[in-house]
Amino acid sequence: MSKSYEVVGIGNAVVDVITHADDSFLDLMGIQKGIMQLVERERGEMLYGAMKERVQAAGGSVGNTISGLGSLGLSTAFVGRVNDDTLGRFYASSLEDEGTAFVNPPVAGGDLPTSRSMIFVSPDGERSMNTYLGISSEVGPEDVPDAVMSAAKILFLEGYLYDKDKGKAAFETAAKLCRDGGGMAGIALSDPFCVDRHRGDFRRLVKELDYVIGNEQEWCSLYETDDLGAALEQAAADSGLIVCTRSGHDVVIVRGDEEAVVPVRMVTPVDATGAGDQFAAGFLYGIATGKPLAVAGRMGCIAAAEVIGHVGPRPAADVKALFAAEGLV
Repeated sequence: MSKSYEVVGIGNAVVDVITHADDSFLDLMGIQKGIMQLVERERGEMLYGAMKERVQAAGGSVGNTISGLGSLGLSTAFVGRVNDDTLGRFYASSLEDEGTAFVNPPVAGGDLPTSRSMIFVSPDGERSMNTYLGISSEVGPEDVPDAVMSAAKILFLEGYLYDKDKGKAAFETAAKLCRDGGGMAGIALSDPFCVDRHRGDFRRLVKELDYVIGNEQEWCSLYETDDLGAALEQAAADSGLIVCTRSGHDVVIVRGDEEAVVPVRMVTPVDATGAGDQFAAGFLYGIATGKPLAVAGRMGCIAAAEVIGHVGPRPAADVKALFAAEGLV
């Protein structure tokens, strides 16, 4: 059966709002430099109002990945929740303009505003992120369209959804519909702290889902060990397909008895935001188009290297042309 969408993502629909600020402004506003912190609605609105010359971009981890896949020419859709406000309409139209279907219309009369991350870039290039989750954290099973999920070839899920019971239910519903329809469902582990919060659920998902993508710290956190080799050995025994990225080091991919170790070519990062998201885009593109594991892994590395070479979490160059330059397509 032909699939309506080659890759569908479900995750937090967050608008990145970016401005430049010096250290004295960060101190004045009580912003911790160089980290991501969650903020409440009142502080989020205050910081948003304090931003000058704002640049806005549709973001969110899986949203970035799905956008990257759409730019590579695959048919893609994203399931997320935005309010019918200025930022929500901006998010939905941005994805649609990039070729990705935003399958849930903005929620009219929603109590919570569209999620946004206020990002202050200091002169040394550090990004200080202040994220108000808003309505995106309310995504639930009612936001999961049966027809879209059951016709998806590949489903990519954001681990952060497990922070809310409704998100967890949406996640489980989507994965079941996709797999019952003959598709592959997988997860990004999101971050080590997310893994710490949901270790039991994530260990179960590694066994139940078709693929899992994580970095070195996330895999070690999942299996509560400092020995990456031991963690990956356990992961490979539990899962059909695992991917481990290691910042600046070889990527390890294991599928059953097949293992690929993909070398990483060092580049000087301008902005590391989105590196993991675009690695996932390149890798899933390879899987969706039937490439060997080593080629899919190399595609992920090329996409990640492209995005860290400029400011912003979305590709600025034609990544498919970069694949072609290396003879991968």
